Amino acid sequence: MKKIAVVLSGCGVFDGSEIHESVLLLLNLKRAGFAVEFLAPDIEQAHVVDHLAGEPAEGQKRRVLVEAARIARGKVRDLATARAIEFDGIAFPGGFGAAKNLCTFAVDGARMTVNSEVERFVREGVESRKPMLFLCISPVIAAKVIGDGVAVTLGADSPLVGAVASWGARHVATPVRECLVDQAHRLVTVPAYMYDAEITDVAAGIAQGVAAFQTLIG
Repeated sequence: MKKIAVVLSGCGVFDGSEIHESVLLLLNLKRAGFAVEFLAPDIEQAHVVDHLAGEPAEGQKRRVLVEAARIARGKVRDLATARAIEFDGIAFPGGFGAAKNLCTFAVDGARMTVNSEVERFVREGVESRKPMLFLCISPVIAAKVIGDGVAVTLGADSPLVGAVASWGARHVATPVRECLVDQAHRLVTVPAYMYDAEITDVAAGIAQGVAAFQTLIG
């Protein structure tokens, strides 16, 4: 059975992995017949957000790996111990954690840096020609690490896409129920909750993305 690495950034839309996207991704990967292993970097979150109030929870600290275990039902591995060659494909859900914990896009925009273990893992994926799937805001990681004309989508054209172009990548506006495939780079990106959309529309886009991802894996 082919195995997919799903890299989480915590738990919760405002400071970790988007839960709907993570669950829909897992469901579609399992329906496609893949085994899944959850990974996350063992680092402190950029900050903790009170999801009811929608504001930072002052004085609280949480670790990305520990919070990711909530989505993974306890079965999550430190990204530092994993190598891309172990897997047949790599997938990243979205959520602000992807832009705060896995990289600094939420704060630094085009000047962002990528977490060293995340960058290492993605580069290994590129070098070993592993198909990769990025949802929602997480394609900024692919755009930054790969650059070199790679095509990604963040949904509709917006001020965010200027950063993508500054890294040598290319943005392609894509509807919420669809995905974008860059065959040359073996990359699939899905806009998901980059749109203010219903879960049914997000689910349709993720299903399309996983189907395209499966085709790349073969």
